[in-house]
Amino acid sequence: MKVCWQQRWETAWREIALEGKGGWYGPLTRAILRLASWPYGWAIEARNRLYDRHWLKIHTAAVPVISIGNLHLGGTGKTPCIEYVARYFRQWDIRVAILSRGYGTDSGRNDEAYVLEENLPDVPHLQNADRVAAAECAVQELDSQLLLLDDGFQHRRLHRDLDIVLINAARLPGDDLLFPRGSLREPFRSLRRADCVILTHTDQVDPSELCHWQLRLSDWATGKVVAHAVHEPVALRCGTQVRQPQELNGQPVAAFCGIGQPDNFKRTLKRLGAHVCDFRSYPDHHPYTKAEVETLHRWASKFPVDTWIVTTQKDQVKLQLNLLGDRPLWTLTVAFAVTQGKDAFHAVLDGIRATIPTVTSDREPQPAQVQENCQAQVQMVNARCN
Repeated sequence: MKVCWQQRWETAWREIALEGKGGWYGPLTRAILRLASWPYGWAIEARNRLYDRHWLKIHTAAVPVISIGNLHLGGTGKTPCIEYVARYFRQWDIRVAILSRGYGTDSGRNDEAYVLEENLPDVPHLQNADRVAAAECAVQELDSQLLLLDDGFQHRRLHRDLDIVLINAARLPGDDLLFPRGSLREPFRSLRRADCVILTHTDQVDPSELCHWQLRLSDWATGKVVAHAVHEPVALRCGTQVRQPQELNGQPVAAFCGIGQPDNFKRTLKRLGAHVCDFRSYPDHHPYTKAEVETLHRWASKFPVDTWIVTTQKDQVKLQLNLLGDRPLWTLTVAFAVTQGKDAFHAVLDGIRATIPTVTSDREPQPAQVQENCQAQVQMVNARCN
């Protein structure tokens, strides 16, 4: 029930603050939100200063930590980027663990955890609000050699050896304002703390807009590694069936999703040449109720038989359905691809790799063992922290 109310508030806030909706009360609400963003900004500034001056303790893990985060509230594509970085280090048999807070669920694992476990069966994923304790557990119990801190730019309690910040190049205009008036968690000047900035979804904006971003980053991220990335469609999956995304070209598509930036998904479908005849969006991390699933079944069944019903992997791991309205439910899977600045980005990753000691443990768990151990360790960490 708590998550449901949170997501209703989030939907209302997004429509008013970011999309400019709200009728006659919209301008007044946005003015109030703008006033509320001032004390929020002061609090963020004060907190950062306390950490910068070491008045708040920063804990250092026994192994290198890479943070992958953002300045905005969701929608930058962190999960595919985490998968990309994890695979990069796994090719050298480096034992990687992912640490996250587990936002979007009252208990258990959220959609991002299930996606990462499905795509990275040999990488444990520990979800706990106390990521210092989770880091300790990953090192001591799983012999992890490298920790990936999911959504960690604002989590300054755990020291990181590399800070990667993602920025969605296709943001809404209201996203440049500080929360709650906009979606910025902290001002752009905070990018001075970052080591690497990656502009994502660069294939969904005009070259002139990318030039605009480059100019802005030249002020905020001087001397930092700046790269461009896209989320490349790689497959359409339905159960054991696998089709090429290009098969959507010229086809009628009815799609739905519950992600941070649903417009990114819609634009991806259109770039594939799909004729999007209907599109439904839900809040990020949306937990589908039985009634909503039944509504989706009725919704899907009303389209002609040649219509493709398509969703995202984050939604499919929650629904676990191969049919919707007696039609195949196709999942469009994407992969993170660096299109510009790849050598520089890999160079900073190699800098971290050089600091990781040679493997000394004889234990190299198989994927199934890692998943089993991971679930047991999540329960242990939660029990320890509560």
